[in-house]
Amino acid sequence: MANEALPAAPGLSAGDRLRNGPILSTMTALAAPNLVALLAAAVVTIAETAYVGRIGIAAMGGVTLVFPVVMLMQMMSAGAMGGAISGAISRALGAGDMVRAEALALAAVTIGLVAGLGFALLVWLGGPAIFALMGGEGETLAQAVRYAQVVAPGILAIWLTNTMASVARGSGAMSLPAVVQLVAGFVQIGVGGALGLGLGPFPQLGVMGVAAGQVTAFAAAALVLLLVLRSARSRVRLRLDPGLLRWDRVMDILRVGAPAALSPIQSVATVLILTSLIARFGPEALAGYGIGSRLEFLLIPIAFSVGVACVPMVGAAIGAGDIARARAVAWTAGGLATAALAAVAAIVMIAPNVWGRLFVSDPEVLDVTRLYLRVAGLGFPFFGLGLALYFASQGAGKVGGPIAAQGLRLAIVAVGGWALLQAQAPLWTLFALSALSMAALGLGTAAAIRFTPWEARR
Repeated sequence: MANEALPAAPGLSAGDRLRNGPILSTMTALAAPNLVALLAAAVVTIAETAYVGRIGIAAMGGVTLVFPVVMLMQMMSAGAMGGAISGAISRALGAGDMVRAEALALAAVTIGLVAGLGFALLVWLGGPAIFALMGGEGETLAQAVRYAQVVAPGILAIWLTNTMASVARGSGAMSLPAVVQLVAGFVQIGVGGALGLGLGPFPQLGVMGVAAGQVTAFAAAALVLLLVLRSARSRVRLRLDPGLLRWDRVMDILRVGAPAALSPIQSVATVLILTSLIARFGPEALAGYGIGSRLEFLLIPIAFSVGVACVPMVGAAIGAGDIARARAVAWTAGGLATAALAAVAAIVMIAPNVWGRLFVSDPEVLDVTRLYLRVAGLGFPFFGLGLALYFASQGAGKVGGPIAAQGLRLAIVAVGGWALLQAQAPLWTLFALSALSMAALGLGTAAAIRFTPWEARR
C-alpha cells in the first residue's frame, strides 16, 4: 500500500506522475482518500461528543477544556510539522536523492518523538494548572484532569502517527495514511464508547475510558505505519540507522515546520477571542455561533485534503527545478479549495436551517445560527484559498508570508472585536468581522505566494 500508484498514465511512474502528470487529475486523485479519512475524523469527534454527553454535564465540560489542547497537537503534528516533513521529502525525491529522503524520514520521526514526549509531559504535569487557568473548577476541573492524565501518553502516539503519515504522503502515498486514519477512527469510537459508557462486559470508566479509546487508536495506528514504512514496499523506507541522523536534515524540516507551527496557534487564538466576544451577547448567541462554527469540521477537511495533496506535487517540482509547475500546482490547489468551499457556503447561506436543525430546535438559537451562516459564510471560500495555499508554501519551503497572513487574521479579530465591543455594535457585526478576517487570510496568503520568490532546492 505504501508503494501505491497514482492514476495510471502511459510511461509514468508514481514519482514521474507527481513531477509531470496532469495537475488537476493527479491532485484530485491524491486528495480523495484524505478527504474520506478526514471527514471520518469529523464524525469521530461528533460521536465522541455524543457519548461524553451521556456521561454527564461535568464530564462534557471537562473534555471541552482538554479538547483545544488535543486539537492543537493534531494541527501542529499533521498540518504544520507534517506539511514541512512531506515538503522536505518530496523535494528530495524530486531531485532524485533517495538517500536524503530516507535521512529526512528518520529526522522526522526523531522530531515527532521529541515533540510528542515534550507535550505529553507538559499535559501530564501542567494539566491541572492549565485547565484551571482556562476557567475549570470543581467537578468540571476534576473530570478534565482525569481525562488528561489518560490522554497525555496518547499525545506521543498522535505525533508519531501524523509524522509517519506525513513521511508516506511526501512520497505520494496517500491511501496508506488515509486507511490507517479511517480504521483508527472506528477503533476510537468503539473502545472509547465501550469503556466510557461501560457497554457489554467492559467496566464504566467515564472520561478515562473515552481517553483510553483515543490512546488505543493512535498507538495502534503508529505501530501499523511504523511496520509499513520499515518494509521494502515503502517508496521511502524508514531506516533506523544512526548514521543517517544528521543535524542539517533535522533543520531542513524545522526551518519550515517551526514557524509553520505558529499558524495553528494563531488559529486557535482567533477562535478563542471570537468566542469570548460572542459570549457577551448571552447563551443563545454563543450556542448559535457554536452550531454555525461546527460547520468548519466539514470545511477544514475539504481544504486540508486538497492542501495535503499539493504538498508532494509542489515539493517534487521544486526539487526538480520546475518552478513554473510548482506555482501552477499551488494555484490549482487554491482554486479547487475555493470552489469547493464556495459551493458549501452557497448551500448553507440559502438553506441555513438544514444545518442548524441537526443540533437544536430552539428558535432563538436557530436565528443566531442562520445569521452566522449567512454573514460569515461569505468568508468560507477565502478560508479554503488560504489553507490550500498555506500547504503549497510548505511544499516550496516558504511559509513566512502565509504565517503573516494568519497573523493578520488574528489582528483583525482582536483589534476589530475590541472596537466593535466599545461601540456596542450588534451581533451581526462580529460575524461580518469573522468573514472579513477570513478574506484577509485568503487574499493575504495569495499575495504572499504571488510575490515570494521560489527557487529550486536540490
